[in-house]
Amino acid sequence: MSIQLAIAGAAGRMGRALIAAASSDADFGIVGGSERPGSPSLGADLGVLAGGDALSVACVDSPIEAAQTAQVWIDFTTPAASLAAFSALKSTQVKAIVLGTTGFEPAQEAAISEAAQHFCIVRSGNFSLGINLLLGLVKQAAERLGPDWDIEIFEAHHRRKVDAPSGTALMLGHAAADGRGVSHTEVAAYDRHGVTAARKSGEIGYAVARGGGIIGEHEVMFASDDEVIRFSHSALNRAIFAKGALAAARWAAGHGPGLYTMSDVLGL
Repeated sequence: MSIQLAIAGAAGRMGRALIAAASSDADFGIVGGSERPGSPSLGADLGVLAGGDALSVACVDSPIEAAQTAQVWIDFTTPAASLAAFSALKSTQVKAIVLGTTGFEPAQEAAISEAAQHFCIVRSGNFSLGINLLLGLVKQAAERLGPDWDIEIFEAHHRRKVDAPSGTALMLGHAAADGRGVSHTEVAAYDRHGVTAARKSGEIGYAVARGGGIIGEHEVMFASDDEVIRFSHSALNRAIFAKGALAAARWAAGHGPGLYTMSDVLGL
């Protein structure tokens, strides 16, 4: 029996990619999709929105209506929209959530933890297999290389992305900090401009670029006085994120409440 999905932000770039990927996968059925109130896509057929055949499922503005018969809710929207959906979904039969939304404030994290008491939540700033393998390599490198190796993280995305650094860049930074056994909060450096002091020993620096239609580029640089090591990843299309999110949905449908990552899904 197929896993029944409802997709938040159905008319967005990721929403359309998810609909297209799920429509061609026999493991899934799409039973709902939502958009913000006032969206011009409301009432449109989800399959047509994604550039495919009609699915006879209309885009609506209510998470409750979209998810009435869904088992898994997939959400790549905004922090406010995601948190509002968590509350609404408690009155549906949804048992699992795949959460790809980024940009949550520290004060909002408690709401995610609370929701994980009711749902199986797989949360990630990046659902691609390549990035999740890269996280392990970065952690291992940070653990093996000494503190005299400086760590810098570079990321670039399309001009419409509103949060910075990206969720993926922060995941890479946390992996590096974990490898060194230090608090990411204490070593992260986000703001460098004008005349600044010399680089602090042990800090993890971030640099951000926004422009054009860049889907996502990330690089972690380890630099010593004698050599430089670079780990990089480039997303060539959004299908990689959709495929990863569907893998997470497949895994989450068979697990109970809790907060999980793609490492759990992939067994890394």
